[in-house]
Amino acid sequence: MNEVELIGWASSIVLLLTIGRQVYSQWRTRATAGVSKWLFVGQLTASTGFTIYSVLLHNWVFTASNVMLLVTAVIGEAVYVHNRRRNRAHSSA
Repeated sequence: MNEVELIGWASSIVLLLTIGRQVYSQWRTRATAGVSKWLFVGQLTASTGFTIYSVLLHNWVFTASNVMLLVTAVIGEAVYVHNRRRNRAHSSA
């Protein structure tokens, strides 16, 4: 692995840990306040496009990173929807 790839992998890890921590915090607290569903919809759309783009360029650092970001977006959206339904059910009860 060369220095350029190392920078790419390190940056991808930092980004994945940051976004992953946000999704984990939402799951743990069951909160939806301050979180827009459009955040995950936008992330899902962008990650899909960037994954396709990275594959076409044969850039495996960004292909792997964007696949993981895509997975994180799907999990984040699922957590958001689950928490929102749960919070609505509790507030109407």
